[in-house]
Amino acid sequence: MTTPPRLIPVLSAANFVIGMGAFVLIGMLTPVGQDFGIAPGRTGWLMTTYALAYAVLSPLLVSLTGTVGRRRVLAYALTGFAVANLLSAIAPTEFTLHLTRILAAAGAGMLTPVSASVAAGLSAPERRGKALAAVIFGLSLAQVLGVPAGSFIAYTFGWRAAFVVVALLALPIIPLIWRTVPSGLAFQTVTLPELGRTLRDGPTMLAVSFTATFLAAAYVLYTYLAPLLEQTMGYGRDGITAILLVFGAAAVIGNLAGGAIADRIGPFRTLLILCAGQVATLPLFSLMPLPSPALVALIALWSLFIWSMMAGQQMRIIALRPAAAPIVLALNAAAIYIGAAAGSAIGSVVMGIGGVQALGLGGMAVALLATGHILWSERLSGKRS
Repeated sequence: MTTPPRLIPVLSAANFVIGMGAFVLIGMLTPVGQDFGIAPGRTGWLMTTYALAYAVLSPLLVSLTGTVGRRRVLAYALTGFAVANLLSAIAPTEFTLHLTRILAAAGAGMLTPVSASVAAGLSAPERRGKALAAVIFGLSLAQVLGVPAGSFIAYTFGWRAAFVVVALLALPIIPLIWRTVPSGLAFQTVTLPELGRTLRDGPTMLAVSFTATFLAAAYVLYTYLAPLLEQTMGYGRDGITAILLVFGAAAVIGNLAGGAIADRIGPFRTLLILCAGQVATLPLFSLMPLPSPALVALIALWSLFIWSMMAGQQMRIIALRPAAAPIVLALNAAAIYIGAAAGSAIGSVVMGIGGVQALGLGGMAVALLATGHILWSERLSGKRS
């Protein structure tokens, strides 16, 4: 079956909403914390709750819905995500907000890996990297527009309004999914036993878990970027929004470039270069305050290294277990949020010990771990082949 002309843009738009809803908290930790009377480090645990829920629920829900039509799964997943964000907007307590973020993670945990598996299944092998990058483009675009816009809305109209906007953006995409994704789309059925076999595949799981260590290095700093900018640069709403826009613009470029580079030089070389880039850039954040032009350049370069990773990593894990592509993609999506959770937790500890200026050095230490991880994983994968 050929790819319907509007399929990739619609799936990308759905992932934009997922990305905005998932990461909008990054830019509004302070308003949420002020409303509930809690410190930024504690507010950051809302990201951890979402991340851990995603990590557990995504592979389970993808497996449990493995025989259901892809159109139905995608539409129901985005509907659930929209409802969860509306519930987040009216959450009366910190505990309730944690519960609504778990519900949001359930919807996101189905939509992103299923959309990626649809794109991969409809693409020729030599163009798979670009197709995956195009679908995940929505997540990157959320870094450009969604997260900064959410931050601006939160600081201007209150953080609850930002969650309402996420839900409203999802509503028109749900019928588009229903009209665009073919009802008879062929797909690989997956089951809980297949999930179990994949989880027992050591080289595959080591490769998948690289996503977690790589992104944990980023989230040590990224989760607490707003407090870092406030305390070291004296930035408020406009300054934080501007920096998030720069980060997001570079994320889009990195996402598209990463797919093309992985198609050209291969996933492993691409990922190793990106690890080295994080090791080099993260410690520079511990030198803040920096001149604003230098900070903008540093943010852009760091974001390029982070977001060039996604397509190459997806290509690599699909090649290791092609018959279980939906499951490994779901596990990879789960690893994204395990990395976010771990990075947020490590960042909270680092801040407690050394303050916000220690975050860059903490992130560098985890990036070194990620470098060792990819080398070890590639060695084991090579032995198996």
